[in-house]
Amino acid sequence: MSKNKNPVTQKSGLSTNIILTIVVVVVAVVVIGGVLLFNRGGADNTSSGSSGGGNAVAAEILRKPDSNVLTSAPDDRVTVVEFLDYQCPACHTYYSVLTKQVEKDYAGKITFVVRNFPLRMHPLARPAAQAAEAAALQGKFNEMYHALYDNYDAWALAADGQNVSTDEAKARGLFDQYAQQIGLDLDKFHQDMNSPQVNAKIDADVADGNKAGVSGTPTIFINGKQFDQGNIETVEQLNNAFRGELDKELVK
Repeated sequence: MSKNKNPVTQKSGLSTNIILTIVVVVVAVVVIGGVLLFNRGGADNTSSGSSGGGNAVAAEILRKPDSNVLTSAPDDRVTVVEFLDYQCPACHTYYSVLTKQVEKDYAGKITFVVRNFPLRMHPLARPAAQAAEAAALQGKFNEMYHALYDNYDAWALAADGQNVSTDEAKARGLFDQYAQQIGLDLDKFHQDMNSPQVNAKIDADVADGNKAGVSGTPTIFINGKQFDQGNIETVEQLNNAFRGELDKELVK
């Protein structure tokens, strides 16, 4: 056998380039499938029901006067409330394929509220929530919210790129970088992150989430009713279903 021939590719009759192409395609299919299946039986999200049925959760449970708001509508005709965990892979997926763009496309049309629901399985979820709430005290919640999700891989994932990270020191160092980039007073940021006020805010969000029946993340309510992707199998279907619910509420 020639030293220049790869025994694996020779046996299969496929070139190395073709094999690599097949691998890339398979990985892409797996990733996209994971995006759409995490809501069904995944460890992060155990939501059930749909935004079109069931009893609505009281507005005073879903939103408090001090709740963080990404975008506001003058009439609050449609209010979206998301209970999230910043280290939750499913939350990051939702952000990447759905809510980040919805926030832009429906700016001024809907009120989008963010509530904290850090899960114990994610060791950096609470520090990240503390960073977001500390930024909120300096009027920069939206900027920190986006920084945390846009840089998710850097602080939330372990070196293998698959498992969640447990390196709190590294994460806090990166949070400091984000704080500086968005113009926060770093000393105040540090003080507020560990303050009773911030921790009480996170605990209150979790308590309200429990009252609303939240057991996993992300859990999203549209005008008090929980949204569930159901049997949706593609990102396009997910977007159409979610935006369809928003549009239906907007014309009521």
